[in-house]
Amino acid sequence: MVIKWTFSRNRRQWLFIFLLLACYWTFVNITCAQESLQVKRKNNFLWCIETGENTIYLLGSLHVLKSDAFPLDKEIEEAYSDCKKIVLETDLDRINDPGFQATVISLGLYPDAQTLKQNVSEQTYGLLKKKVNAVGLSLSEFDRFKPWLCALILTSMELQRLGFHSRYGVDTYFLNKANKDGKEIIFLETPEYQLGLFTKMGKTEQESFLRQTLKELEVVETMASEMADSWKTGDVDKLDSIIKIGFKEHPDMYDRFIVQRNRKWASQITDLMKQNDNVLVIVGAGHLVGTESILELLEKAIK
Repeated sequence: MVIKWTFSRNRRQWLFIFLLLACYWTFVNITCAQESLQVKRKNNFLWCIETGENTIYLLGSLHVLKSDAFPLDKEIEEAYSDCKKIVLETDLDRINDPGFQATVISLGLYPDAQTLKQNVSEQTYGLLKKKVNAVGLSLSEFDRFKPWLCALILTSMELQRLGFHSRYGVDTYFLNKANKDGKEIIFLETPEYQLGLFTKMGKTEQESFLRQTLKELEVVETMASEMADSWKTGDVDKLDSIIKIGFKEHPDMYDRFIVQRNRKWASQITDLMKQNDNVLVIVGAGHLVGTESILELLEKAIK
């Protein structure tokens, strides 16, 4: 079956697609200051907080990139070298675990007696059929998949076609580097938690998510290129505007995907600020802008 082959070949990429759909990208640099956040714009996306006990670096991440994104900025590599601990959103290697893959498939499929067609409107089903046919697949190959999984598969396929891969993501790069260098690696949440962000969607929300994805896929090439260009040039305002557009019609998803997680992560980062070792924290950069961003929450904690 074509879709199963796609999962096998791209084990990591699909799980990170929600990070693109949520537009978790921004790029700024903050100067080191004694327990303060003083913004200094540069052409990279690194933050630095001097606590008096240690240094916390916060790196806004692009989770899927093209190969030409490397090498990374010298300051980013120096920040990595300055740290004994590396913090990532989740354990990327665990996504390769067969047991976890089986869980994904199990939760993403309808029971034998149900189909996708029975669970979405005729209009949504028609839009999906048009897109699936356009990429040379049959709609029957998607008919057991729930809407959220259809959205992730189609986005993954389109990004791959454009040359964007999770293997070039900033997270993957530093995970591999940290494993090789024997650095301590800390994860903010589990892959199961991230998966639950989708599986806990209600029927109506799942269909809305699929429809929004199908709409964005019409302009994904332009959007992805603009995001990558903004990252390379440090154009924070442009990235922020893309984020706002992406969540404009989905305030509940913004709260669940961004705000609630920001609160948890800010608390964890605050604990790291009390330790002696320097730490590099790498998160999807959309968590660093907007209402109740990690930066805003940390600034309140410092005050």
